[in-house]
Amino acid sequence: MIPAGFAGVEAQLWLWMVAMIRPGAAFLAAPVFGASFVPVQLRLIIALAIGIPALSATNFVLPAEGLASIEGFMMVAGEVMAGLAIGFAVQIGFSAAVLAGETIGNAMGLGFASMMDPASGQQNPMLGQFLTILATFLFLAIGGHLALAATIVESYRALPPGEAWLTAESIRGLVLFGGVLFAAGLSIALPVGFAILLVQIVMGMLARSAPQLNLFSVGMPAALLAGIVLLAIAAPVMGEAIVGVLQQGLEESRRLALG
Repeated sequence: MIPAGFAGVEAQLWLWMVAMIRPGAAFLAAPVFGASFVPVQLRLIIALAIGIPALSATNFVLPAEGLASIEGFMMVAGEVMAGLAIGFAVQIGFSAAVLAGETIGNAMGLGFASMMDPASGQQNPMLGQFLTILATFLFLAIGGHLALAATIVESYRALPPGEAWLTAESIRGLVLFGGVLFAAGLSIALPVGFAILLVQIVMGMLARSAPQLNLFSVGMPAALLAGIVLLAIAAPVMGEAIVGVLQQGLEESRRLALG
C-alpha cells in the first residue's frame, strides 16, 4: 500500500515532465542555451524552473489515459513544436552574424581560415566565430535570455498545453522570417565587405596596368590589412546591426508565442 503522503507523487512527476517539454525544446533550438558547452542537467533545471510556474497559471489536466496515449502523444508533439519554433526564431536572427562573418572573410581572402565553434562543435569561419562571440555578448547585454524566458511563459496563455498547435499562418511567417537571415547578414557585412571589394577592384586595375606585379603577394595582404582596419572602424555600426537583428528574432518568437 502506498503511503498517503506519496499518493500524488506520480501525477506530480508527470506534470513536471510536461512542464519541461516546451522550455526544453525552446532552449534546444535557441542560441546560448542550446550550445553544446551548456550541461544538459543545467538546461533541464532552467526549463523546469520556467515551466512549473507557467504551467501552474493554466488549467492543465493530464489526459485521462496518461501520456502513453494518442491524446498524450499529440499534446507532447504540440509542446515540442511550439518550443522549437520559439527558439528557432531567435536562432535565425543570431545566425545572421555568422553569415556576415563568412561574407567578410571571403572578401578578405580568409575563407579558408576556420576554427572550432564551441557552441555547435563544428568548424566555422574565423570571422564568423568572432561575430558569433560578439553577438553572444550583445544578446546577453540586451537581456535576450530574459526576454526569451518571458516569451516562453507568455506562450502558455495563448497556447496552453493540448492546444499548442501553430497555425499555418504562423509557420508561414516563420519561414518568411528566414529571409531576414540573408538580408540582415549582408547588411551587417556591407560596410566592410563593400570597402574590401573596392580594394580588390583597385588591385585588379593595378594588375592590368602593371602585369609584372605579383597580385597574390600584394593584393591579399592589402585586402587583409584593409579588412582589419575597416573591422575596427565599423565595429560600432556592425554591433548596432547585430542588436537590431537579435531584437527582430525576439519579436518573431513573441509573435509565435502569442499565436
